[in-house]
Amino acid sequence: MTAPTTFTEPYSNDGSQGTISGPPPTHDSTQGPTISADEIALYDRQIRLWGVKAQERLRNANILLITIKALANEVAKNLVLAGIGSLTIVDHEKVTEHDLSSQFFISADDVGKNRAEAAATRIRKLNPRVQLVVDTEDIHVKQPTYFLPYDVVIATELDLESLSTINAGARLAHRPFYATGTHGFYGYIFADLLAHEFVIEREKSNIPTALTLESPSRSIIGTSTKKENGKMVEMVTKRELYSPLLLANTAPLPPDYIGNRRKLRQVTPLLTGMRALWDFERTSGRLPSHSRADLESFTTLATEKHKELQLPPETLRSDFLQSFIQNLGSELAPVTAFLGGQLAQDVINVLGQREQPIQNFLLFDGQETRSPVYAMHPIIPFNIETTVSAI
Repeated sequence: MTAPTTFTEPYSNDGSQGTISGPPPTHDSTQGPTISADEIALYDRQIRLWGVKAQERLRNANILLITIKALANEVAKNLVLAGIGSLTIVDHEKVTEHDLSSQFFISADDVGKNRAEAAATRIRKLNPRVQLVVDTEDIHVKQPTYFLPYDVVIATELDLESLSTINAGARLAHRPFYATGTHGFYGYIFADLLAHEFVIEREKSNIPTALTLESPSRSIIGTSTKKENGKMVEMVTKRELYSPLLLANTAPLPPDYIGNRRKLRQVTPLLTGMRALWDFERTSGRLPSHSRADLESFTTLATEKHKELQLPPETLRSDFLQSFIQNLGSELAPVTAFLGGQLAQDVINVLGQREQPIQNFLLFDGQETRSPVYAMHPIIPFNIETTVSAI
């Protein structure tokens, strides 16, 4: 792999320049060169899982990854090893001693260096076939056009306001967006894939598959068949419609939960906890501390959010709230590994247009070893695609 060039480009509102190492990616995930024989040999095991066409889409994909901490390390590792075309990592912060406890792309010698630049050397070694671009400018000064070259935008470990701004920029550029973060034993993945089509393969049934609405956000839009190993296989094309994070964060639980006390009792209090956390950050500009005042303030916020979700009061336990606050700001390798692997696999499936993607809010509770997914969408009396496309 040739050494990357360094250039500067004015992306910020005030015309200031940020350093970007490596040539800028170009957006063309479908028309790139076909996969080579060497690549087929290198990626043989995964091609057996998802096929050559999906691997070709991967090797032509440009991915944007924002904030390079422990969780992003896992995402980068999985996507680079899978053989994506290019990865752009954006981080304006410097490596601290705290980063050394949870990140495997940096060492003690990197303290004080830019976090993205420090991680780049080891990321490149994972797979020299992947083009790596380093951007050391603050993501907050980027314009929506910045997101145009990318097939997927992934933002990690940011507050709700920052995530919503990036989500809005990605939507204006018509690019799929993921947000993800961890706090000790707890974490989440949010997906806004706009309108995403994918194919499910299954054994053909004697009953014809109807082109119909399967859920408020998912519909069957086409079917076809093929013969494989002497059996008829049906390929069902589905479309999922998504909401932006700003709307999903205030949306009610799915309709099948409302009024169903058994289901409501099973909803993880982590959903309440994340909403309360984002509200606390918005008003205080920081994470809650372990002080009595912050615990009382956070408990009040969480109680309000729990009530808004129409969840039984007894499911918001004091021991959970205490544990959640104690975990804030920490990074645990098993949790970042799980969530990083889940997110990377979802990105691979989305690029390959195969399998059901996350719809749309996955929550991971490492204390309970649960990772439920909730489809959080605003209640609207008409087509959700028409509404969210205007946001």
